[in-house]
Amino acid sequence: MLKQMDGSYAVGEAVALCRPQVVSCYPITPQTHIVESLGKLVKSGELADCSFMNMESEFGAMSACIGSSAAGSRTYTATSSQGMLFMAEAVYNASGMGLPIVMTVGNRAVGSPLNIWNDHSDAMSVRDAGWIQLFVENNQQSIDVHIQAFRLAESLGLPVMVNMDGFILTHAYVRVDMPEQEQVDRFLPPFQPFQKLDPQDPVTMGALVGPEAFTEVRMLAHKRMERALDVIPAQMEAFANIFGRDSGGLVKKHYEGEADTVLVTMGSVIGTAKEVVNELRDQGESVSAVTLRTYRPFPTEALREAVNGAKRVVVLEKSFTPGMGGIVYQDVVAALAGTGIEVQSVIAGLGGRPVTRESIRTLFAGCDKRTGFEVLDLDHATLDREITRESAVLDRII
Repeated sequence: MLKQMDGSYAVGEAVALCRPQVVSCYPITPQTHIVESLGKLVKSGELADCSFMNMESEFGAMSACIGSSAAGSRTYTATSSQGMLFMAEAVYNASGMGLPIVMTVGNRAVGSPLNIWNDHSDAMSVRDAGWIQLFVENNQQSIDVHIQAFRLAESLGLPVMVNMDGFILTHAYVRVDMPEQEQVDRFLPPFQPFQKLDPQDPVTMGALVGPEAFTEVRMLAHKRMERALDVIPAQMEAFANIFGRDSGGLVKKHYEGEADTVLVTMGSVIGTAKEVVNELRDQGESVSAVTLRTYRPFPTEALREAVNGAKRVVVLEKSFTPGMGGIVYQDVVAALAGTGIEVQSVIAGLGGRPVTRESIRTLFAGCDKRTGFEVLDLDHATLDREITRESAVLDRII
């Protein structure tokens, strides 16, 4: 059914179609509207047989998810930014215990300084936590990928994090095609946990593991993540057969054929990037674009295939590690090792700074002279002035 609605309420409605049995939440901008919409559906009875738990913190919200999922309930939550950091310990526990929790992250910068706008700092802060991390580029994908996320999580025994750009997607009113309940039921069967806490059949979960077995436990988690690389494309095809849409998957190559320069990115910025790539291709330039829809596990082979034949890959990302540079860039460099393809790093959109078509044109124009990582639209005058001021103070102290 076609509807005009904002991204948050669209995700809430899609999650409700998945028949969650427990929704545990704590509000934080920009994801609050998602759990708010689910709370309304539970209260009205439209989402039946579901416990809605408004917790005292994000740590409490994820801890409640762990308990409910371990007891065998289909479980969902959402968070953003500092909320993710506050639940970080429990985020690791959820994956370590193999619990198929689904969580939306309305991606937002992490402070200090306080900033409520979009970048991917929150998702990157837990990239090594053992969760499958999926990124969506528009609100239709936000709906579709959440439905796939429950089936993916429950078929692998791993938690799944669906990342959607805060405000850019969560607060954008667009037309979406909301699936019918019958379609979702055909795609997503009732949750059948392969292990759960049951007083009649007691097991131990989350126990202490010493040096004699800890490495093997971590490798077991790695092997589960590797299985996801086969399961994700298969589930994307199964989804397309029922819903008639291309959604999800490992990577998306937006133009067929080879190109000299390929832009690799994640999230909603691909929309603007495709417009610029179209313009440049019309002018005869050999450029293309690829989106990473799956970030963890990292789709190494799928990316190598998608950029095959390129002379240069430019990684455009909304994340940054001080003292090193681009985060996704490092993964792409490792994935393309031995191919001979040059990999460049470009940072943009931190703290919600718009990534404009002109910015991306600048990115492509600078490919022949870029060394190290580049930050698009950086105010060099302000930065240099502050560096000079700080240096003067520090020199006196030293």
